[in-house]
Amino acid sequence: MAAPENDELPVDLKWLKRLVTGLTLTMIAGIAVIAALLIIRLSGPQSPSLPESITLPEGTTAQAFTATAEWYAVVTTDDRILIFRRDGSLRQEIALSP
Repeated sequence: MAAPENDELPVDLKWLKRLVTGLTLTMIAGIAVIAALLIIRLSGPQSPSLPESITLPEGTTAQAFTATAEWYAVVTTDDRILIFRRDGSLRQEIALSP
């Protein structure tokens, strides 16, 4: 007498197959999200261009720099913030207290 054929997979193997399929779908979704975020981020507006050079007052040394579309600021080593317009003219000077 021949043994009946059992085409059904064992329960543990079915669980493993579902787990691998789920993890594969999760990885594909993650890669798609990362690609979409990169496309959105890289196609956005460009950051403001930096000035060719900055002329600081005599005896001043720059410590930090930040820029926006309308102005840029230089933090100096003598605890001042110098805010310049895009054309290079001094807009505002802020003295920092320790």
